[in-house]
Amino acid sequence: MSRDVKVRKMSITLDKGITEDLDAMAQEPGEKKSHRIRKALSLYFDKLDEEIADRRLRELEEGRTRTVPAEEVWKEPGI
Repeated sequence: MSRDVKVRKMSITLDKGITEDLDAMAQEPGEKKSHRIRKALSLYFDKLDEEIADRRLRELEEGRTRTVPAEEVWKEPGI
């Protein structure tokens, strides 16, 4: 992790099975548990972003939502 990245400590509660898996997985490559958790959350957030984008695309294709032309967007704030 880069030195210029700000970090914030958190306390979380996990099921025993998850903590045992985390302990085992962190030992295998010799990485810290916090690194594994950061990596897992990053992958999860990427997957969640993909699911949200897919849902929005489906809504657009089904006509349940619409796009707004850029000209209309820029008029509103007076840009």
